[in-house]
Amino acid sequence: MKKWNNTLNIIIGSFVGVFIGRVIYTLWDFKTHPELYAIQSAPWYTSILVNGVFTLVVLLVCVVIKVIIKYKAKHTII
Repeated sequence: MKKWNNTLNIIIGSFVGVFIGRVIYTLWDFKTHPELYAIQSAPWYTSILVNGVFTLVVLLVCVVIKVIIKYKAKHTII
């Protein structure tokens, strides 16, 4: 159970880190090249929103798995 918990912690940390890095890069790129984003039909922050939703879904799944593991560990009779 501890191995699964550590693996899920690594997955959660990785997805949050990648999301933060992508947000920082997108903000920098928008400030550097606003003319490229002006010709797009979608707002410049659309990619941040899409990545945010994906990250939230992954985090929600990981947290649910962690809760299930914690529940099973508490109610296991050994």
